[in-house]
Amino acid sequence: MFNRFFPDEYVASTYVIPFEKLYEEGYRGVIFDIDNTLVPHGAPADERAKKLFRRLKEIGFASCLISNNRQSRVEMFNKDIGTKYIYNACKPSIKNYIRAMEIMGTDRTNTLFVGDQLFTDVWGAKRAGIYNILVQPIHPKEEIQIVLKRLLEKIVLYFYKKEKAEKKD
Repeated sequence: MFNRFFPDEYVASTYVIPFEKLYEEGYRGVIFDIDNTLVPHGAPADERAKKLFRRLKEIGFASCLISNNRQSRVEMFNKDIGTKYIYNACKPSIKNYIRAMEIMGTDRTNTLFVGDQLFTDVWGAKRAGIYNILVQPIHPKEEIQIVLKRLLEKIVLYFYKKEKAEKKD
């Protein structure tokens, strides 16, 4: 029942994802959410984020940010990153996941998505047919509508972890 919302992978942080390995596996584009995926909500790009985007470029990845935030927020984060971006993305609508792939020159088979929310980020990526990685939120301070969604996410993640444990046995 909940498995339609299960991520392809669930990791502690964007910053532990083995992007070199994923590139070797054939991935060429990475779409990122911003808030609580790369930096705390509303924060500018920090050194860790800047270093990640330099690393991705060195590996050979194209990248694109897609955010439900306004243009000013996305541009403020992207000022020191310098990647492609889409603001007011209306996630989980698949339209801007597809647009991001067009911008990067990639397709469903060689693009991955990284985000911190199941019902917007992961659900949209799954519906667009993109490999997706859910990361734990960077910071606990969030807007009230996200706090409410997190309660539902806990239920889905309980069943996700249970299924993963059963497959290991």
